[in-house]
Amino acid sequence: MLSKPRGIIPSVSNYSSFLFPSKLPQALHSHLSLWILHILVIMADFQSIAPRDHEAYMRFALSLAEKSDPKPTNFRVGAVLVDEASNQILSTGYTLELPGNTHAEQCCFEKFSASKGVAADDVGTVLPESTVLYTTIEPCNKRSIGNLPCTERILKTRSAAKGGIKTVYLGVKEPETFVGENKGRAKLEEAGIECVHVTGFEKEILDVATAGHPS
Repeated sequence: MLSKPRGIIPSVSNYSSFLFPSKLPQALHSHLSLWILHILVIMADFQSIAPRDHEAYMRFALSLAEKSDPKPTNFRVGAVLVDEASNQILSTGYTLELPGNTHAEQCCFEKFSASKGVAADDVGTVLPESTVLYTTIEPCNKRSIGNLPCTERILKTRSAAKGGIKTVYLGVKEPETFVGENKGRAKLEEAGIECVHVTGFEKEILDVATAGHPS
């Protein structure tokens, strides 16, 4: 287990605005309220993550993945959006946290965009210039059913004036269980988005990700 590093205390950006949202879809109110409590409790354990401590942030993302219900039809993934310049946690997510067949990165984006009163597709317009994404598993490039692939969501943030997400820190390559070889990392790098493998968590991440799968 990683020891808790010392450094600047990360904080949830403008989390007080979540308490009295003015332009949130009704369906998200209860989820966001639970998220506020959830993230504050988590930060009691991860309150001393130093700036750019990639291992500690990956451990944080892994703790989120563990909150996803084990199922045979998906991987349990955790993700964290961070403003690297200020060391602020902007949003968190894990697989199936929000209604629908939602992925961890999607939940991050939808919760942050809702908190800013913009559509999920426009999340790049409200992300700080130095936003990075930590995710336990490589972002998907293909969905078997339903939602837009996470790679496409990340690329969409780049169309915003501020430049969107420029770096993705990932813990392991996505297994080929559901959609074959994932080319998400290659597609992101082709678009100029840096992808950094945070090593040392591979076994733990895969154990958590596949907890609901047949042995």
